[in-house]
Amino acid sequence: MDQLINDFSPGLFVMQAVILLILILLMKKFAWKPILSSLDERESGIQGALDAAEKARLEMQNLKADNEKLLQEARNERESMIKEAREIRKKMIAEAEEDTKERTSAMIAQAQEAIKAEKRAAVAELKGQVAELSLEIAEKVLRVELSDKDKQKQLVDKMLQHATLN
Repeated sequence: MDQLINDFSPGLFVMQAVILLILILLMKKFAWKPILSSLDERESGIQGALDAAEKARLEMQNLKADNEKLLQEARNERESMIKEAREIRKKMIAEAEEDTKERTSAMIAQAQEAIKAEKRAAVAELKGQVAELSLEIAEKVLRVELSDKDKQKQLVDKMLQHATLN
């Protein structure tokens, strides 16, 4: 350190100080303005990018909220469609059951009418057969009864006794 103090030259110091001042003035005039303007541009660019990022973040939040809203609307619409489909299904089932009941009732009524008609036909046929058999039996009995003259007379007397005259 002693050597530095011994080698100190005031002229050299002043000269170096003047050169430093000239260098600073030259730098200020030619370099500082472009450097500062480029730093300002860079700072404004960074701030613009930050603002754009914030805006994009807000837009993403808005889009997310819109998507959630659309998703909820879609869910609600799906639920209403499912509910409507269930109601339509229940209505169709009820209509089908009602139609089936009507058809069944009609078929039962038709079957009952057919049974009644068959029954009447069977009863009529049975009556016809009974009448025919009765006639055949009566004819055979009368032939046996009327084959003899005495039996004919007894039969006529017996019938007369049972017959009432007005």
